Amino acid sequence: MNEKLKKLISDNEIQFVDLKCIDLLGRLHHVTLPYHDGILESLTSEGVGFDGSSYGFRKVENSDMVLIPDLETAFIDPFRTIPTLSFYSHISLTDEKRTSFSQDARAIAKKAEGMLKEYLDVDTSMWGPEFEFYIFSDVQYDTRTSMSFYQIDHEEEFFQKAYHAANPFDCYDDFRDEATLLFQKLGLPVKYHHHEVGERGQQEIELNFSNLIQTGDHIITAKYILFNLARLNDLHITFMPKPMYQQAGNGLHLHMYLLKKGMNAFFKKGAYGNINEMGHYFMGGVLKHGASLAALTNPSTNSYKRLVPGFEAPVALTFGSGNRTSAIRIPKYISNPEKTRFEYRPPDATANPYLCLAGIILAGIDGVVNKIDPVKEGFGPVERIEDMEKVDFLPGNLEGALAALKADNDYLRRGGLFSDELLDQWTRVKEAEIKSIATMPHPFEYKMYFTL
Repeated sequence: MNEKLKKLISDNEIQFVDLKCIDLLGRLHHVTLPYHDGILESLTSEGVGFDGSSYGFRKVENSDMVLIPDLETAFIDPFRTIPTLSFYSHISLTDEKRTSFSQDARAIAKKAEGMLKEYLDVDTSMWGPEFEFYIFSDVQYDTRTSMSFYQIDHEEEFFQKAYHAANPFDCYDDFRDEATLLFQKLGLPVKYHHHEVGERGQQEIELNFSNLIQTGDHIITAKYILFNLARLNDLHITFMPKPMYQQAGNGLHLHMYLLKKGMNAFFKKGAYGNINEMGHYFMGGVLKHGASLAALTNPSTNSYKRLVPGFEAPVALTFGSGNRTSAIRIPKYISNPEKTRFEYRPPDATANPYLCLAGIILAGIDGVVNKIDPVKEGFGPVERIEDMEKVDFLPGNLEGALAALKADNDYLRRGGLFSDELLDQWTRVKEAEIKSIATMPHPFEYKMYFTL
């Protein structure tokens, strides 16, 4: 245990240690242990046992696994009454070597980052996520055999788009201020926050750049902070891609570029978007595999209620500097050429962030290795979709995304990162979700069909 961690424990009079980990789908879990001398050494060597089947992993008859904390992720949990030191954890098997579990998304993300050096001779990837979410004053929902409904109450109701709306009409700027201070206290580098387009309480907080594994952690931490802060303020937050009919959807746009020896590995002055050949090949791989990537970046049935053509949704597998319907946008407003990047716009926060980021990295690596030129492939550049003769689009539903994943997954298997077991389990879980939605009568179906 290093001196910084010892000081953190001493200064805060830590009484509990909390191990946090997400399940297969991305939902956060935790287990808490009383603090005592030597506990961190014990946890890093032995870990804490848990039932992996309850996290959506493996089969029940072979479900014993171990959580091992990553000591680099230590933070004081701001929502625990008694001083608690929290860590994100890796999942290991119960053998003596504590072998890494093949479905541990955080470990997969770390390995994907390492593959950048092996295949592209770059050091790391840098990511800037945009968190879009709605704040409601009250939400009720339920589904039973004889009943299904949701009802939302919202403090805000603008007549037109509410992008950058100002107070007093922006009701939650103080909430975003408070959230931002907590973000920064826990090491999340906030760029800014503002009211988003949605007229019924849509918000955005955007982060500055961090590496892949930090960004995955930041996404989990951001949701943890916002859900807890909302509860303390008697509010309701959702990251659902499409929580309201005829309102803007919630995305998790991801800005990204690569670094080599501290320099932007995508930059070439004067090229389209100032992005060089490697950057174009990387984009080519992401767009080429965009349909199958959707099974990881947009893995809910609700995702495809947001990804609908005609609503500025990023549904077209194209790239350009201004078109917001393109899956990849190269921002025009960049003043610092060393921040040259592209923005992958389809993802949403129902994704397991580690699998989402790792999938994008593997698609990009495949593009560079196989020199997938996005221009020759017909992906752009484009400013208006109407100007293109032929455009490929993202799948129209989760079923289509899973079909694409089954047909196109070799790039995910590079280096053994996405195992057969992981892909099979992911597909089974998602197909069960599709079946659940498909067989449940929808309230709107009553409106359409009840009296026919």
